[in-house]
Amino acid sequence: MCLLFLALRAHPDYPLVVAANRDEFFARPTEPSQFWTEYPDLLAGRDLQSGGTWMGISRSGRFAALTNHRDPSRIKSSAPSRGALVADFLTGSNTPAAYEQKLAATAHLHNGFNLLFGSAQNMRYFANTGAPPCELEAGVYGLSNDMLDTPWPKVVRGKSRLAEAMHALPTTEWLFDLLQDDRIAADSDLPRTGVSLEWERLLSAAFVRSADYGTRSCTVLLLAADGTVTWEERRFTRAATDGGISRFSFSLKSQHTAKS
Repeated sequence: MCLLFLALRAHPDYPLVVAANRDEFFARPTEPSQFWTEYPDLLAGRDLQSGGTWMGISRSGRFAALTNHRDPSRIKSSAPSRGALVADFLTGSNTPAAYEQKLAATAHLHNGFNLLFGSAQNMRYFANTGAPPCELEAGVYGLSNDMLDTPWPKVVRGKSRLAEAMHALPTTEWLFDLLQDDRIAADSDLPRTGVSLEWERLLSAAFVRSADYGTRSCTVLLLAADGTVTWEERRFTRAATDGGISRFSFSLKSQHTAKS
């Protein structure tokens, strides 16, 4: 995944609001969001090439999402799947604090990643690229392919718009509009991440468009204070046209899981 916005305990009626884009090669096989057959309490899409996922939530309120850290010079071809980290937390029973310790022991084996994991009561951030792990305070956050809240143009714009939405009642349509912003940043505002200028321009948009690589799906998650979860995933074709929609609404089994 390449872009995520998170509002954590920033709205009185919605302790967790997430809006995220998955950018990927269109040829990479993927399953849409669904409850997994082998883990019926887990709702997530699935990367069929490596078997992991980029974002998901469980019926007990466990949440996790991952973005890659963009640095082509440090890619290890033999590294294990980063998406497996998301699935591992969501299907496990470790508290966020315990899972952070587990990550610290094995994170160096993976290519660069950022991982958000926990629950609406206790959300943590872990990266294997130098940023210190931390528990997130209430607020609005943005995460792309660098550190948490790195001020890339699309991160700054999206955070500002999400913070604005917290003054009203957030709706899925409003959040999807945020995610489908395809404005390209000015060259002077582009990061330098080791890819060509053409790719820096392309990837500077929240919604990425190209023939072989782009935004495959936009996903919105709303967790209400009463424990009701609303999840909607909108998928896109190579031409950025409608590729299908998956919608789910359910109540958490418990709002006290993954608290410490």
